[in-house]
Amino acid sequence: MKIYGPNHSNMNPYQKQQHIQQKSTSKSHSLKPDQLEISDKALKMQQKDSRQTYVNEIKQQVDSGEYQVNNKETAKKLLNYWKA
Repeated sequence: MKIYGPNHSNMNPYQKQQHIQQKSTSKSHSLKPDQLEISDKALKMQQKDSRQTYVNEIKQQVDSGEYQVNNKETAKKLLNYWKA
């Protein structure tokens, strides 16, 4: 007596899935390549000279004890951050 498994018709149940995968890879060649754009604000932040002078000014104020934190402005920015 011979007993055959559930796939006795020699049919591959994953054949359809493989066919779909092959179609999707052939379509991917027509897609646009990735692009990266940096905003003007980000470019300004990357300029080390102006940023470094700003940081140095704050450091001097902190060292001399003259630096004052604007509590209202800090609270507004925190609220806006958590609302968004």
